Amino acid sequence: MLPLFIFLTYIICTTLLAQGLIEMSPGQCCFKFFTGRIPPKKIVSVIKTHSACLEKAFVIGTAAGKHICVSQSVTWAQEAFKQQQIGDE
Repeated sequence: MLPLFIFLTYIICTTLLAQGLIEMSPGQCCFKFFTGRIPPKKIVSVIKTHSACLEKAFVIGTAAGKHICVSQSVTWAQEAFKQQQIGDE
């Protein structure tokens, strides 16, 4: 439980410090994935995990302050990522 807390805290800090980055730094990989769907209105950020990670994923930041790993193969997560990129332009 403690390693997960440390990992999530690190993700939160990295997200806050590096807003606007498309990809997370090495060492920040997802190992468990959320299989449900997050409503678009609740998504505040979408960041790709680093390309060196074994599994390609997005870390979805929610309005409730949670950070959730979702596979990059999930269509709704891909759309959320694209929408964020359009909004950042």
